[in-house]
Amino acid sequence: MEKNDFKVAKEASRANVQTVRASEPTAVPTRTPVKAVIFDMDGVLLDTESICFICWERAARELGIDGISCVYKKCVGTNVSDTLQILKNAYGSDFNAEKFYARTSELFHVVEAEKGIEKMPYAAECLQSLKRAGYRLALASSTREVTVRRQLKEAGLLDFFETVTCGDSVKHSKPEPDIYIKACQSLNLLPEDCVAVEDSFNGVRSAVRAGMKCVMIPDQLEPTEEIKKLASTVLHDLSELVSWLAQVGYHTS
Repeated sequence: MEKNDFKVAKEASRANVQTVRASEPTAVPTRTPVKAVIFDMDGVLLDTESICFICWERAARELGIDGISCVYKKCVGTNVSDTLQILKNAYGSDFNAEKFYARTSELFHVVEAEKGIEKMPYAAECLQSLKRAGYRLALASSTREVTVRRQLKEAGLLDFFETVTCGDSVKHSKPEPDIYIKACQSLNLLPEDCVAVEDSFNGVRSAVRAGMKCVMIPDQLEPTEEIKKLASTVLHDLSELVSWLAQVGYHTS
């Protein structure tokens, strides 16, 4: 894929996302001190989701698979094993989900090697501000740990995090609560002491099921009514996170 073609496709994928955002918090939870902020990576800190979607569409065209857009949305935020199961549920038990997923990975690695992965807007600045404000930082990503550590290191973000919890360390990742429960445990904190930052429906569901407050910053998916009710707030981008924490009283103690 040529550089200009990729840029156009990437911008088109974002254009398909509705632009309506919640300008006010959807809920103001009980104001208790927050000791840690736990981030998702893909679509929150790194601009990987738009690349993934383009790669899924291309692999689907190559293999003659229809309706991949709807299936992809169900997979956002899940780990490999759950993604494969979603694909089989959608296309039948005989569908070679492993082959399809392998091809999407091949395409992604080509893009990553040729063009790199951009940070999401204000990612580094947000992490720096949270550190200065006294928050502990951790990561909970459904992506494999070797990939997470490599991509965060290349982006210059890895050293911000005390702990990294990944999809290959739990049997079922998001929307199940396991990965966020494990991330909280890695900090020796209770879920109610932490705020999660997510871009996907499955991620929001996972954090809330774990007993955490969750901020959603949409990337490829705009929040449904269900997600608006689950999330503590929906923000435009990471530049708003620190001020929102202060606004609702979620300061460190």
